[in-house]
Amino acid sequence: MIKERLFSRFLFITALAALAYYGNKFSTPPLDSAVQETVNYQKGEMFGISLLGFSDFTDIIQPNQFLSDILLSANVSYQTIDAIAKKAKNVFDVRQIRAGRPYTILCDENDDEAKYFIYENDPTSYVVFDLNDSLCVQVKQRDIVTRTVTASGIIESSLSETMAQQNLSPKLTMELSDVFAWTVDFFHLQKGDWFKVIYEEKYADGQFVGIGEIKSAAFNHYGQTSYAIYFEEGDTNGYFDENANRIQRTFLKSPVKFSRISSGYSKKRFHPVLKTNRAHLGTDFAAPSGTPIYATADGVLTKVGYTRGNGNYVKIRHNQVYETQYLHMSKFAQGMKPGKHVRQGEVIGYVGSTGLATGPHVCYRFWKNGVQVDPMREKFPSLEPIKADLKPAYEKVRDVQIPLIEKIALPELETETLATVQVQNTEG
Repeated sequence: MIKERLFSRFLFITALAALAYYGNKFSTPPLDSAVQETVNYQKGEMFGISLLGFSDFTDIIQPNQFLSDILLSANVSYQTIDAIAKKAKNVFDVRQIRAGRPYTILCDENDDEAKYFIYENDPTSYVVFDLNDSLCVQVKQRDIVTRTVTASGIIESSLSETMAQQNLSPKLTMELSDVFAWTVDFFHLQKGDWFKVIYEEKYADGQFVGIGEIKSAAFNHYGQTSYAIYFEEGDTNGYFDENANRIQRTFLKSPVKFSRISSGYSKKRFHPVLKTNRAHLGTDFAAPSGTPIYATADGVLTKVGYTRGNGNYVKIRHNQVYETQYLHMSKFAQGMKPGKHVRQGEVIGYVGSTGLATGPHVCYRFWKNGVQVDPMREKFPSLEPIKADLKPAYEKVRDVQIPLIEKIALPELETETLATVQVQNTEG
């Protein structure tokens, strides 16, 4: 029975492999999982284990299914299951086995008793439970293949929608927005703005497992092109522009990602709860409850508490000039208390609607020399540029990356979009 199942499985995988080969014979993508698994069969191994004398069975962890359930059905004794669970305690907690993840059992061909149980924890790693006399548990990493690829897009409505239209990973949206967080106003993107990016994609056994480093990128916003070139030398690393200035600024433009401004800074606004006209000396960023809120710059927490109007809020002093405040949180991040030092981009709480709020958002308030100002109108300096002795090395990297960016083609513009962009350029 096991042998018949193995042979049927092999035929199925071989068919998938053939389909993958002939569907991609004119390109050279990494092997997909089916092809890789067939190669392993041809080599007579799986997960680095020789198949000689073994039959195999692969399935998916079912809801409320435990390691003991699986191994008992594979003729493993209670004593062995208990012993292997104890062995695993300091390597991998068997209680972390999750429904929906694949597993493989290698059984002795003579008695169908499981000798290896392999749990695929994530696309990049797997756990081998050796059920032989040695009884050991090991977490192993798959070999990661890194490819350098390019992408580009023209904004129609938002960066995330444009990425989706280009079949790009949502992770790339987050990474690119992080790179340009200090220089591009993602809350006011214009139709016709565009981006180009050179980045890494990572594959394990032919399966896409994530985005690597963004090597360089360009973002055109309001007709102005911003460059970001990654450079690392000694203790200097980060993104720099074409003039060797660091892209990073002293303050982020927003305390939340992928939200929208629902109400701006105003000296006179009709309050939706109090039903009166009063000053709104903050910027409201609407986002779903639970969305992380980030410190917009390094600083020290001076207040972490609750008031009837502010709800749960945090206030940060950044230096002798600047302070920021974040209101209406659903809850604080763990460890937030007065006196704590926080770093730019650190999660300090989560979006909510506590206090005088009609819906989930964070009200971001900004003080300069003790006076509340509109942070969206402030121009913040970049951090220190590249040191003079490293500038020649950076310029070599820049002079390679910028021409590569320029060669990346943009998707063809629709007629309507093209006309809009031409009008904007004429007006500008």
